[in-house]
Amino acid sequence: MMMKDTPNDMIPTKTEMDVLQILWQHGPSTVRFVHDKLNEQKDAVIYTSTLKLMQVMKEKGMLDRDETNMKHIYSARLEEGKIKGNMLGRFVDSWYDGSASNLVVALLGSDKTSEKELHKMRELLNNFDKDK
Repeated sequence: MMMKDTPNDMIPTKTEMDVLQILWQHGPSTVRFVHDKLNEQKDAVIYTSTLKLMQVMKEKGMLDRDETNMKHIYSARLEEGKIKGNMLGRFVDSWYDGSASNLVVALLGSDKTSEKELHKMRELLNNFDKDK
């Protein structure tokens, strides 16, 4: 099933996101390159599994494949900002009743938030107020 237009509301699975993150960070890449990067991030992944995953992502319209050379080069069709924004919106809707402030309060109360990050957030909020 080929898709002509890539829907912006597509929600990739965790494994698909791992592949997209590599392609967004490194640009168009071979299956071997993506496979090697995946193996750096997690337990051993079988090459044929990576190949099949990327072929399925191509069929779904998530990836493009350049077949002009011996090695096929895959690139992300999905825009990073749109996909992450959509996923964040769904997360906020389902876990924080659609309230960005509830999400921020949860983040600020987290043990993972450092003083440096808190300072950066204060600066962002101050600049946000000035821009409005």
